[in-house]
Amino acid sequence: MTYCLLQSRRSLLPLLWVAALGATALVATPARAAPETPATAASAMAPRVLACTTCHGKEGRATPDGYFPRIAGKPAGYLYNQLLNFRDGRRSYPQMGYLIEHLTDDYLREIATHFAALQVPYAPPPAPQAAPQVLERGRQLVQQGDAARRLPACVQCHGQAMTGLQPSIPGLLGLPRDYLNSQLGAWQTGQRRAQAPDCMADIARQLSPEEVSAVSAWLAAQPVPVDGKPADRLAAAMPVRCGGVDGVPVVDAAAR
Repeated sequence: MTYCLLQSRRSLLPLLWVAALGATALVATPARAAPETPATAASAMAPRVLACTTCHGKEGRATPDGYFPRIAGKPAGYLYNQLLNFRDGRRSYPQMGYLIEHLTDDYLREIATHFAALQVPYAPPPAPQAAPQVLERGRQLVQQGDAARRLPACVQCHGQAMTGLQPSIPGLLGLPRDYLNSQLGAWQTGQRRAQAPDCMADIARQLSPEEVSAVSAWLAAQPVPVDGKPADRLAAAMPVRCGGVDGVPVVDAAAR
């Protein structure tokens, strides 16, 4: 499915009322004045992020609609960076922009921390949605990359278990194929951007439409490990430098 078709379908989603709800749910409650325990903090934040869960599902665990990703349990730094990207225009999705355009950095960090702390079960993956040879090509790109094209494997940055890395690299499992397709397409067309250097844009633009489809089909069919938690460290240095990812060793470009 092409990115344009996905965008067309998404544009029909009746979410403008959600933006209005979100403006109230995310802004109306004043900031807390005293420290709270994790349990009371989660309880206090829950009604303030109702607009988020309308699309992203109860506790941010995603919904059957393939265009809204799971946000529960994702690294807090990653969620925070994405909220900044939506607010500051590096990512384009009007409903998200309406919700957070007037929120402060500190409030966005609170939202990110709230969802990162939610450890809820993952649904089983759907049956594979591609032919075996397509799935095998996707597996090769995810696990091995393509050395001839200097295309790194996904696991080199997102972890061998593909559950992400604390605090700023997301997991790739438990995401719908349609969402994965649309995000790779958005990087290819410039609709999605990240802080410089935008490593994912550079990688995505090397992929053919067939390779995008293969990668997304294989990832979407993989089960999530039992806890699904992001790793604390990578097995080796990252192959490329990425904006918004601090404190992770990167291979010296001169040594490659």
